[in-house]
Amino acid sequence: MRFRHRRVAAAAALATAAVVGLPACSAVLDGEESLVDADSLVVGVKADQPGLGLEAENGGFEGFDVDVALYIADRLGIPGENVEFVGVTSAEREEKLLNGEVDMVVATYSITPGRKTQVTFGGPYYVAKQDVLVRAEDTDIQGVRDLDGMSVCQGAGSNSAARITEGLGIPVERVEGETYSDCIAQLRDGRVDAVSTDNLILAGFLAEDPGAFRFVNNPFTDEKYGVGLPYGDIEACEAVNKAISRMYQEGEATEMLDRWFGNTDLEMVHSVPQFEGCD
Repeated sequence: MRFRHRRVAAAAALATAAVVGLPACSAVLDGEESLVDADSLVVGVKADQPGLGLEAENGGFEGFDVDVALYIADRLGIPGENVEFVGVTSAEREEKLLNGEVDMVVATYSITPGRKTQVTFGGPYYVAKQDVLVRAEDTDIQGVRDLDGMSVCQGAGSNSAARITEGLGIPVERVEGETYSDCIAQLRDGRVDAVSTDNLILAGFLAEDPGAFRFVNNPFTDEKYGVGLPYGDIEACEAVNKAISRMYQEGEATEMLDRWFGNTDLEMVHSVPQFEGCD
């Protein structure tokens, strides 16, 4: 069964639950089967982030997030040929889960309290840290506080710049690009002074063009990458967490990380992340 065709009813149930004050998870899952019963999946991944989720010339997708999704699907008993990948932006991840266009999202999807009101998260499958990427020649920027008064680009739907201005109280000019590829293009041609987001995202762009940019390498937040699942699918969440644990214990996670980021100076984490819980 391909679950995206069943999620529209689930999304409607979620909306009804919000209006009448019912528990959302029971409203969504009454009469609905868990993703653990699926024989195929549609997974949302990024399409423009090198090393994480990138659409190749042949129309396929590649990157760490894609590898993680395939590993999880395999542990759920779903072969790779039954996994369909579609590109999603940061701004549309919740929408595509809620309206049933995708069954799962593995797209540098940070777990936050606000998002947990609409999405059940497995994981995290990796804990990244927010850092800063600048042009290679901009040696005066050695830490996030050196961005005071400068322009910083973030992708649409991201909270990265807000963590600098509101979280750390550092006044920067916040510029929003359509995607992080757009931000990197603006950094390359001098329209912005820096791009700040999760270090795995930045490492992917750095690996693609190492001579043009450099890491500030002074991280200042933890970003817990979760596997986005339909709200209330606790059984799938628990199965995903078991798969992630095994992925690290068997060394698969280390191989994936080295494959995509081993030629950068990123300090990677190779131990099982502390899970958020599925309730």
